[in-house]
Amino acid sequence: MSQVYKSLTSGPVPPAVPTTFTTDSGSAIPALNILNVLANDTIANDTDGLTTQGAGNTVTVLLTNRVSIDSITSDGAGQTQNIVIMTPTTATSITFRVLVSGYDAINNVAIGGEQIGLVRTLGGVVTVVGTNDTFDESDAVLGAADWNIISSSPTLSMQFVGLAGRVINWRALFEYTQAP
Repeated sequence: MSQVYKSLTSGPVPPAVPTTFTTDSGSAIPALNILNVLANDTIANDTDGLTTQGAGNTVTVLLTNRVSIDSITSDGAGQTQNIVIMTPTTATSITFRVLVSGYDAINNVAIGGEQIGLVRTLGGVVTVVGTNDTFDESDAVLGAADWNIISSSPTLSMQFVGLAGRVINWRALFEYTQAP
């Protein structure tokens, strides 16, 4: 039988093992030496664009000021799908950028692009200011399909417009900066 002894006063000292992980919001404590580190996104307004949360034995890293819109389908001429992005706080301005991608898998054609714009709110009324700048591309047959950021007071929404004979699956990533 072997017996091992390690002196803590000479030679290399074993490393200190952390027992608590402090985050921007809460702390996480490993359970059975396991710490889960997860990632996600959130609509929460944060000037750094990144925050962390800790609870139980989990640390979550969050990209802030963003909304992912997944699996919206338009099927047919003029069919529109409106998706609420957020309900802005009153008396604020929001500069946004949205990346959009649409795909008709049946016909292997695509549509997509980027929109940059400005929104302001006051008293629950959301106003899209001016003409937002849009860069868009598509296969020719999808040229009449469209997307846009719209006001649906008191919310800000994204609208997807379909096309006859086309089933378009849309995805979008909305990112923003808000003042104050």
